[in-house]
Amino acid sequence: MTQFIPFDDKVEVLGAVVENITKSIDSIFERQILEILKMFDIENIDRGEWYPLVNLLRALKFINEEVGPNTLFAIGKGIPQNVVFPSNIDNLEQALNSIDEAYHMNHRGGEIGYYKLTDFDEKGHRAMMECYNPYPHHFDRGLITAMTRKFAPKDSYFIEVVADDSMPTRLEGADKDVFIIKW
Repeated sequence: MTQFIPFDDKVEVLGAVVENITKSIDSIFERQILEILKMFDIENIDRGEWYPLVNLLRALKFINEEVGPNTLFAIGKGIPQNVVFPSNIDNLEQALNSIDEAYHMNHRGGEIGYYKLTDFDEKGHRAMMECYNPYPHHFDRGLITAMTRKFAPKDSYFIEVVADDSMPTRLEGADKDVFIIKW
């Protein structure tokens, strides 16, 4: 499975996620992003309504091709600020594990994939996250980066989220991405 292609065309995404696309980037581009969403039959966004995921993925693909992957990274970074996440998070390991729970809270109607924290080394300041979903690579990297920045221990000097270069990524047509997280 490559990025931008849903596992199931019946899957829907909560309006809060869709709305996030316009709130995650500089307000200068908000009108442009709203026009792109409208091109894919997403307009008059209501945070509590459900929208076809296939339409959102088509819009994200268009954004990737016409605006660029850095915009997808910025959109991903905005997800934790504007989307429903579990409320009992107080450390980085819980935060990274919560991504999957939040993902399932904001999608419905069929197979959506997952986010899985596959390794967490608190003392070594390193973790690994597996992303098996139809969202784009740069979007997921932004999401993981934002969660890590928000919940990293106070003694963290830098945050780095990179694809595990020992395996192919969704950018190369792989089914999933594995990200190495350092803090």
